[in-house]
Amino acid sequence: MTPAHSGPVIVRTSRSPSDHVVTALAKSGVATAHEAFGRRGLLGPELRPIYPGARIAGRAVTVLSHPGDNLMIHACIEQCHEGDVLVVATTSRSTDGMFGELFATQLLHRKVRGLVIDAGVRDVADLTALGFPAWSRAVHAQGTAKAVPGSVNVPVVAAGQLIHPGDVIVADDDGVLCVPLAQSEQVVEACARREANEEAKRLRFREGELGIDIYNMRPLLEQLGVRYVDAADDASTSEKDS
Repeated sequence: MTPAHSGPVIVRTSRSPSDHVVTALAKSGVATAHEAFGRRGLLGPELRPIYPGARIAGRAVTVLSHPGDNLMIHACIEQCHEGDVLVVATTSRSTDGMFGELFATQLLHRKVRGLVIDAGVRDVADLTALGFPAWSRAVHAQGTAKAVPGSVNVPVVAAGQLIHPGDVIVADDDGVLCVPLAQSEQVVEACARREANEEAKRLRFREGELGIDIYNMRPLLEQLGVRYVDAADDASTSEKDS
């Protein structure tokens, strides 16, 4: 629980998911975990990976920054540990390039898994070469100041989603998901059930069955007034042939 405070603050916290939860959610990925969580927790689709193929999960270390100012990203790095995911939000909308290769170099030394930032990044070629995954609102070379205080490890809203420090962040090519720490074990269990169900259906699809039958959708279509009719040109062709 983040303590009550007023004004800028850097909160030291050990609130964290278990290794089992993080590993399982990384394996399941965003789409499966989102469905297993009752279609909740997604950050907005404006956050996109800077390069394809990355899939991560980890403890959220949160930063609340002034737009166009990355002072608090510098201040937060000593709070980041192995397996964490840095989550940066701003007090108002920003696309400035608040994060680049020098930040990534520091975070890689601490074995941080990646970045989610509701603002811009730059040095994308260098980040890609380093293998440091990032999900951002923009890629933008616009530089930033280091002058305005903010907070570290406080609740933030990033791309429309509330994130608390210690929550589980899952990110891949499909987007970014936040799973609240208190519900993370249940979501892992729900993911396992969903994956087993999907594999059973996958086997049936490979044998030629259709989703419309497996999901018993024909009665629904009929109830909704959907009718099957033969195209007029098909009917004309049949009459000529006869």
